[in-house]
Parts: sequence; structure tokens; C-alpha cells
Amino acid sequence: MSVEIIYFVHGTTYDNASSKCSGWKQVELNELGKEQAKKLGKSTNYQFDALFTSDLIRAIDSAEIAWPEYEKIVDERLRECNYGDYDGEDKKLVVYEEHIDHPFPNGESLKDVEKRIAEFLEYLKENYDGKIVGIVAHRAPQLAIEVLTKYISWEEAIQKDWRKTKAWQPGWKYRIE
Repeated sequence: MSVEIIYFVHGTTYDNASSKCSGWKQVELNELGKEQAKKLGKSTNYQFDALFTSDLIRAIDSAEIAWPEYEKIVDERLRECNYGDYDGEDKKLVVYEEHIDHPFPNGESLKDVEKRIAEFLEYLKENYDGKIVGIVAHRAPQLAIEVLTKYISWEEAIQKDWRKTKAWQPGWKYRIE
């Protein structure tokens, strides 16, 4: 059997609009982000057996606005990468290619994110076999899922990231077996 994942990213935040990276910092959605979440909920017909979010308010609020009818399961393993000293600073400081194996100053590496996402995916396999699971979270966890489900390198995942290719879509599908 398997678990189908439909992955969504949170709406635009005040930090996003100011070209800042948030990392583990709690940052609220701005008005555009709230509108994006409303449109996402109205434009998707997914039926989830469970809906997970990270424990950061921007993901929780995006999920609540998009799908108020679902109970949200908050899981800290779905948090964005901890950018450490760069949390809340200019987003140009966050160069993923430089932090695959080496942590951000006083933060995490992308391999650290991969480890916690791998644990989360194992949890899903053990508890949601044959189910459809929605996830509302962040960039690094999504890239970790790309690495883990498509068996690609971090370099390839970063290069093909929809944020670089400008190929946003209302949900990305993954399957874990």
C-alpha cells in the first residue's frame, strides 16, 4: 500500500513581502497571503483523510483559511529550516546550495530537515496507509519530500524548485510506499 500526499505551501507573509526569510520565526500572513489561502481552498477539490500543518502560524492560518472544515494536525517536524542567525534577515543570506550539509549559523542544515521529514514520512506510512494526506508547510520540507520520494539530490531539488522556475500550482502530489 501507500500514502498519497498533497502538499501546499503557506500564503505570503509580511516577511515574504519584505524580502526577509522567516525560518522558525513566527510571522503572520499578510492580506495577500490570506486571500491566496481563500482562493486555494475554493479552487481545490481534494478530500483529505488527514490535514497536517507545521507548528508555525503562517502554515496553520493558511490551512485554517483554506479548509476550515478539517481538523488540523500540527506537527513540528514540518517546520521550515531553522536559518538560525538569519531568521528574519534579508532572504539573500539564505543560499540553500551552501547549507545542504553545513548548518546555517546557529541553525540547521537541509540534511537536518531531511532527517525530520524522513521521520514524518515513516509516521505517515505506519499510520495512514491507503489514505490521502494534505500538508501545509514550507519550502525546505517540500524540497526534502522531493529528495526522499523522487530519489534525487538536494542540488537537483533546489535547481528544479518551483520558486526558481515560477511554476506554482495548487498542490503537489507525492506518494510514499
